Amino acid sequence: MPRKLLISCVFALVALVSPVLAEPFKLVMVEQVGCHWCEKWDAEVAPEYPKTAEGQAAPLERVMIRMLPLDGLETTSRVVYTPTFLLVRDGVELARIEGYPGEDFFWGLLARMIDENSEGAPQG
Repeated sequence: MPRKLLISCVFALVALVSPVLAEPFKLVMVEQVGCHWCEKWDAEVAPEYPKTAEGQAAPLERVMIRMLPLDGLETTSRVVYTPTFLLVRDGVELARIEGYPGEDFFWGLLARMIDENSEGAPQG
């Protein structure tokens, strides 16, 4: 678990020196009832998510797959799998994780998505 702590610390440090990260991201989790991988994410990640730098940078919003498409949410393609995690800014999907790759991979992928979409992001 030290890797998670290291990733969160690095992300927090970047957040302090980069006003671009203050842009409002949202992480939309698309799920469905009975989804084993959604339940696994809930057990392994959900309790700590809002306490992490990633959770602060991209607050979680949960959506049932049957509710898609949503007004005000522009996706790059149809969501097929649950869970699917969409990194969103101003209602537009910037990146996604399809499926749940496990706790360690999830944190790394999410941090990379946020980082890649923060650099040079328009302010305002």
